[in-house]
Amino acid sequence: MDAHLLQAFVTIIDQESFSEAAEQLHLTQPAISKRLSALENLTGNRLIDRNNRKIRLTDAGARLLPHARRIIDEVHNARLALSDRRDSVSGRLSVIASHHIGLHHLPAWLRRLNREFPEVSLELKFMDSESALDMMEKRTAELAFVTLSESMGPSFAVQARWEDEMAFVVSPEHPLATLAAPTLADLSHYDALLPEAGTATYRTVSRLFLDQGLALQLQMPTNYLETIKVMAGVGLGWSVLPVRMMDSTLIRLPVNYRVSRLLGAIGLKDRTLSPQAKALLTIASELK
Repeated sequence: MDAHLLQAFVTIIDQESFSEAAEQLHLTQPAISKRLSALENLTGNRLIDRNNRKIRLTDAGARLLPHARRIIDEVHNARLALSDRRDSVSGRLSVIASHHIGLHHLPAWLRRLNREFPEVSLELKFMDSESALDMMEKRTAELAFVTLSESMGPSFAVQARWEDEMAFVVSPEHPLATLAAPTLADLSHYDALLPEAGTATYRTVSRLFLDQGLALQLQMPTNYLETIKVMAGVGLGWSVLPVRMMDSTLIRLPVNYRVSRLLGAIGLKDRTLSPQAKALLTIASELK
């Protein structure tokens, strides 16, 4: 079964659009439609329902999709194994990073990568960790640097991990800043500035409050920690932020609970990493 035909089929599904799939694969729209038709003729099945505005898999398409992904991964792995330049750290490297890692970790890694391996061409995207997992499933990047969570699916392989210490913080002018030993009950009376529900940080903090039967007074949830930091720094509420983000606009509350999260690099379990991806992982592990 032709891998190019399978790649066209998978990309149409992932992009949910013939035109966007064609753009990603550097094809014309008629060309990608022709590849899908060729695959349908080869399999003897209609794979995508074209009667709706939204791209939808037929039953046959749904059965083919996981096999198509595995075949594409194996073709990728075979190309790496047979490459005459498999020991050369060069070529394209696609990476996704969460906004926090992109701001506070990635610059040092990329500076060293560029210095030691100038022939690596980087394609970089920034997004929240939950969106990054979805994009990795669609094979849009080779590595993602994200907040790790127990909700990650079995298709991912954690290539590196490290603990990110966090702290309860407020503005020096906030009423909580005057308390010598604030409790969670004290915090429950004030607005909380936290990432959206479903994020690892929110789940960790929410669990602490639920265990004590306390409610969180959430205000303007956002996944951008820099935005949360600014809001906490001007006194709009308390938050839980990575210790390395703290500056003179915030003070650490001596709350009697230790909070941290796991950051890490993930790849796809059945997809071999390129030399350039391995090089970046080595640098990240040394500099984290």
